[in-house]
Amino acid sequence: MDSVVVAIIAGLPWSLGRSPEAAVISSLPGARPLAPAFPALTCPAQATLTTGAPAARHGIVANGLFDRDYLRVSFWEQSGRLVQGTRVWQDLKARKPGFTTALLFLQNSIGAGVDAVVTPAPVHRADGSIVSSCYARPRGLYEELAAKLGPFDLAGYWGPMASIKSSRWIAAAAREVFLKLRPNLLFVYLPHLDYPLQRLGPDSPAIRDELKLVDSLVGEIRDWSRAGGAELVVLSDYAMTQVSGAVMPNRILREAGLLEVREVDGREYLDVAASAAFAMADHQVAHVYARAGAVAAARAALGGAPGIERILGGPEKAEYGIDHPRSGDLVLLSSTDRWFAYYWWHDDAKAPDFARTVDIHRKPGYDPCELFFDPAARAIPLDPSLVKGSHGLAPRPVCVQRTGRDEREMAFIAGPPAHRRDGEFSEAGGVAGYLSDLFTT
Repeated sequence: MDSVVVAIIAGLPWSLGRSPEAAVISSLPGARPLAPAFPALTCPAQATLTTGAPAARHGIVANGLFDRDYLRVSFWEQSGRLVQGTRVWQDLKARKPGFTTALLFLQNSIGAGVDAVVTPAPVHRADGSIVSSCYARPRGLYEELAAKLGPFDLAGYWGPMASIKSSRWIAAAAREVFLKLRPNLLFVYLPHLDYPLQRLGPDSPAIRDELKLVDSLVGEIRDWSRAGGAELVVLSDYAMTQVSGAVMPNRILREAGLLEVREVDGREYLDVAASAAFAMADHQVAHVYARAGAVAAARAALGGAPGIERILGGPEKAEYGIDHPRSGDLVLLSSTDRWFAYYWWHDDAKAPDFARTVDIHRKPGYDPCELFFDPAARAIPLDPSLVKGSHGLAPRPVCVQRTGRDEREMAFIAGPPAHRRDGEFSEAGGVAGYLSDLFTT
């Protein structure tokens, strides 16, 4: 096999992948449920899919990272060097001189040792405005794509205006890259289903119409990949669950006297340096970073709080495959019908200025409320109850429970059989080996 296209559909559960609205997806050969990586979050999931390793080894423990030296949380860092371990294209290139790879809109793709990359990289101007653009290699690739497809619209990729428009651009760009560069391995990430699943929840009937839009794009990818002599693998990185409210661990820590804020111009900002503990919230997982001697107090404050299903310490983190130095001293798991919001304030009038904006870099937590818009305030609402879908837990966990999983928790994979494998691996950690084996056929 000389060429493989891998399409990653954000948030597609196995159950929806078999539905009538997924006519193309469900017709693909080799379809089977796939247990997602833990944490079942975008960056950790993609790191596991491309390395075959758990978070304990590849080090991507969340969509965000906390630097204990700089005392700073940063979300959505794009450096490929953050992923520790060998990624599948590196292994293939070592075995097959001249092997080429292209990554379109994968996380941690800049400097990842590939031949082509396209990923969002807006320019923040001094006047506060944003220029929507993409980082791309080879040099000039984005300019060629923009000339042919129009410029990439960042507002359609994330925020209250996020829509199928961004996935259509990405799919079209993948076709252009495939035809121009003919990479042996091409990854393309289609984010669209993630938006309505969070806004409406997977139980909403309206999801079926959104699924049709993504299925149509998969049909286009199937057609041009087959016409170009490539095999197609379609998979999802995680599955969404219906939620009905948020847990706010930072408020709990503040009430326990462990979290400190700094008030500036009437607004409260997290003071990491002064805090004995704080939580980096990310969907249904939260990493709690605590000073030496404050871990027990943080566990006591959070233990028993409604909506927190489990608190992972040292042994439990090892059990879940997340015992990495980047992990929190404690890792919180929500109940399946809850998610973690990063809020620490009790009075919305004192919320930091960035709370009501789309600002993925200054918030010390993932904020799905950025998918909504409050027309009265002309701002992002501070209402976590609006969010109806979340993810992160994975099936309870993969390393412990291997039977009796709820299929709604399972992700999706379909693709051709691989040499030396029967194709029946059931966990995300087997995907990298499966892709590698496709090229031995």
